[in-house]
Formats: sequence, C-alpha cells, structure tokens
Amino acid sequence: MKTTMLAAVMTGPAEIRMQERTVPVPGPGQVLIRLEYVGICGSDLHTYEKDWGNRVTGPHILGHECAGTVAALGEGVRHPAPGDRVAIEPGRSCGACEFCKTGRYNLCNSVRFLAAPNTPASPQVDGAFCEYLAHDANLCFKLPDKVSTLEGALIEPLAVGFHAASQGGARPGQAAIVVGAGCIGLLSMMALRICGVPKVFVLDIMENRLAKAAELGADAVVNSRDPAVAAGQLLELTGGCGCDLAIDTAGISAVAGATIRALKKGGSLVLVGYSPDGSLTIPLRDVINKEITLKSVFRYRNIYPTAIESVAAGLVDLRRIVTNAYPLSEAPRAMEEGLRDRAGIVKAVLRIC
Repeated sequence: MKTTMLAAVMTGPAEIRMQERTVPVPGPGQVLIRLEYVGICGSDLHTYEKDWGNRVTGPHILGHECAGTVAALGEGVRHPAPGDRVAIEPGRSCGACEFCKTGRYNLCNSVRFLAAPNTPASPQVDGAFCEYLAHDANLCFKLPDKVSTLEGALIEPLAVGFHAASQGGARPGQAAIVVGAGCIGLLSMMALRICGVPKVFVLDIMENRLAKAAELGADAVVNSRDPAVAAGQLLELTGGCGCDLAIDTAGISAVAGATIRALKKGGSLVLVGYSPDGSLTIPLRDVINKEITLKSVFRYRNIYPTAIESVAAGLVDLRRIVTNAYPLSEAPRAMEEGLRDRAGIVKAVLRIC
C-alpha cells in the first residue's frame, strides 16, 4: 500500500495547493478508506473564500461529502470489510452527552466534523480532498451494488434533504414549496417526493437552476426575483389555498416573507439555508396570525441507511444533479470556478481515483 498521498490543501486566503501527505493509519475502531468521489459543498466554498485567518488558522483540507473503498481495518473492526464500498457520515459525536443519548447526535457540542474550521467546541478538522481518509467504522455505510460510489458521496447532502422533509412532517396529500434550486434545494425536493408529497413547487432567481428543478420533476418552478409576484403565483398554483409546507434553503428575508404569505394557515416552514451574513428577517405577524410552525435543520441524524436504500430502490437518481466533475489534481480550478460560476454550477464533485 502507498505510504504517501495527494491532498488539496488550503494554504492561505482563497488558495489551495496540491501537496504530498502521509497516508493516515486507522486507529482502533477506524477504517482506512481509499476515497473515490468528494462533493464540493457551499460550505467548502465559503470557508475557502472567507475563513482564512478567522476560523481557519493553518493548512486545512476541505471536503466532507465523500465515499470510497475500504483499504484497511483498525484494531477491533470487523465491518465494513476491505473492498467494501462505503458512504461516509462525516460527523463524529461524543456518544455520551444528552443529545447523543437521546438520538439527536447532530446537536452534540463536541462533534468533530470533517473539514470543519475552528469553533469554540472543536478544533479544526481536516476533510476529504485527499486520496485516503481514516474514519470511524460505525460511520461508514456499505453501499449496495446498485449504488455507485459517486452516488455514495452525495448521500450526505441527500441526508440534509431528508432531515428537512422529516422536520416539516412531509406526507402524502400536501403541497410544498422549496426555496432555492441549488444542491440542497433539489435534494429536498427529491426527499419530499419520496415522502409522498404529490405537489412540489420550486423557487429561485436563476433560470438554469429552475430548469434543472423542472427537469428533475418539480410540478412548477417560480422565479422569485420579485417576491410579491412569486407569492401570488404560488397561491394561483394552489387555487388560492396556499401550501402546507415550505423548505427554505436560501435564507433570503424577502423571499422567506413571500413564502410565508404563500403558506396556508397552520402550515410549516423549515429553515435550512443561511444568507451570506447569517441574518434572516421574517414577518412575525403573518407567522402568528397563521399559526405557522417554524422548524430548523442542522445537518441530519439517523438517516444514512434510509437515504442509501432510497437510491438503491431507484427512488432518486443523484447522478442527475452533478453538473461538473474535476480530478483531484484540479481542485484549485474547481474551487475558483465554483466561486465564479455559482449560477451555472449546480453541483461539482472531485474524482479522487
């Protein structure tokens, strides 16, 4: 087995250099994974563009949406086995706190998440823009033969979509709104379909993303550049009744207000996305008068097996959201193009091998 590997390392503000690193050795309870695909998340682009010298304080490897093949086992590991293809859940929680013990491990204050920058609770953690990764075996989920490793890397964002649908109580008979037709918005739309929601309407200001949403099965797409007009269109689409559920992956105040106006009384709004400055203003009068239920999403929990099975069963085709693929050696170009062409690139991935 190789002793060194190629890694794309963030070495300065908006700077990535290809470096040779030592292949990690799996510790007790871990496996060594030969990575094959890694998704480029919006959080990777944000960290790359904004966080050097702030939350990133030294050389840092990005990437947390990943899958590959088990290459070696650490002490005490029996499953998965060498040669198994696995999707990797990137957050390692403590297992002992209130949140872990009640099954809400995504809220653990001590979680160590791949590619996370420095936080008050956790030091900087390197991610998966590299050839090999050592990770906890119980967070590596074997992929069925019907699920490609590319799809395995996209189980992570699909899990966010499933968690959003679950938080909103998605069920048959509803009409739902998805705000934002980026990767998370499109996967939220797919998750709503799997949950039996028969009518899903997608909002965005970018026509190419709306076209992608329509291609993937949205019942209608609405340009939200004028939020008031968008709210009116949504009401028209529901015969004036309004929608039961909205999942907001954009976090833009004006659009969130329009979305609330398009919800029926007693509806639910699930907040997933942040605006660039992290702020969001919503019309509380409308929320109160309509008795809207507000929920939020922080990553996901207990969802990987369900997400993997949905792909294996052919209920969702994750490959159709990928618009750009780059070899690992071109990670610097991938990040720069991701920043320059946010409208055109719906989902980019790195091919590791």
